Amino acid sequence: MTNRPRRKIAFLGVDHPHGSAWRKLLDGFVEQVEISAIMAGLDGGLASLEEKYAAVPRFADIETLLNDGEFEGAIVCLSNRESPSVVRRLINSGKHVLVEKPGAGAASELSSLVAACEERAIAFQSGYMWRYDDIANRLKTMVADGQFGKLVHIDMKFVTVDVQRRDPNHYLFDAEQSKRGFFNWLACHHVDLLSFITDRELVAVTAKLGRFGETDTPLDDGGTAIFELEGNVLATFTGGYWLPRWDGVSQWSLYGSKRWVHWYPTFPDTSGRLEIHGPKPHWFAMDDMYDSPPDSTPGYGGSRGMALVDDWLDSFQTGVPCRNSPESLVKTLHWMDAVYQASDNGQRVSF
Repeated sequence: MTNRPRRKIAFLGVDHPHGSAWRKLLDGFVEQVEISAIMAGLDGGLASLEEKYAAVPRFADIETLLNDGEFEGAIVCLSNRESPSVVRRLINSGKHVLVEKPGAGAASELSSLVAACEERAIAFQSGYMWRYDDIANRLKTMVADGQFGKLVHIDMKFVTVDVQRRDPNHYLFDAEQSKRGFFNWLACHHVDLLSFITDRELVAVTAKLGRFGETDTPLDDGGTAIFELEGNVLATFTGGYWLPRWDGVSQWSLYGSKRWVHWYPTFPDTSGRLEIHGPKPHWFAMDDMYDSPPDSTPGYGGSRGMALVDDWLDSFQTGVPCRNSPESLVKTLHWMDAVYQASDNGQRVSF
């Protein structure tokens, strides 16, 4: 949207793993956004603070920020220990919020979020930027249009660099700071997309999470979850911090009675590749390939991140909820709770 008023934004969590990348993303909104307040958060670190923000007023805690800071909205990039209480305080004070995923270690910590945002007309956004991905939305349309016929099975995989190379002393592997491990921090993207793409409710979950790599950590480094969705759809996810170098394996496969599709979100020189295999009603089978154009947009998530921030700024002005709503964030946390409960108890968890 053009002709927006310039918004004053507080940034909370300077040295968050994605903090600098979020701020780089805001360079694309220089006429619409001004970082007017900073709360270091986490351990108080400012190592990644860009020099152009050196003179921006800094605040030691949320109370001081709310009392003395001048801002309309906040981008919250804090640990699971800090984030829920800070988000609640901001919303209860009438501030618009963009919170980095997952937002909390458990759904109960943000159970009041939906009602609070509605009561105070809050423009709420979360960091699940894959909802703004070209191919993710094409898959959502395929499902909605019935192109798969009877959707049968979705298989999701995401494997990334191991704990040792990520630094086992990082707060992401600290049980007090992060509360939960790989499934909460990274698998959450796929769990959220599963809900978004299929638009189906969860029926039950079975899961096995644990510490499978050679580096000891108090939190899960990966595992497998089986999701039973309404409409008798089966979805599986397997992933973890398991690669011996900085790299990643990411793939979805969707199988239906009329077609099957493979999605490679990080295919080289693209923004993702789709391989589509359709029926063979007579002599010719339908096989197709679609490459989403390469994206060189700077900042966290590139064009996906730009669309996410743009949606949030629109919501400031129009009041129309973002694609990532308070309801969707809490739903994803509920689904993640079920995964951890199923694994901890060694039994199927029904909804």
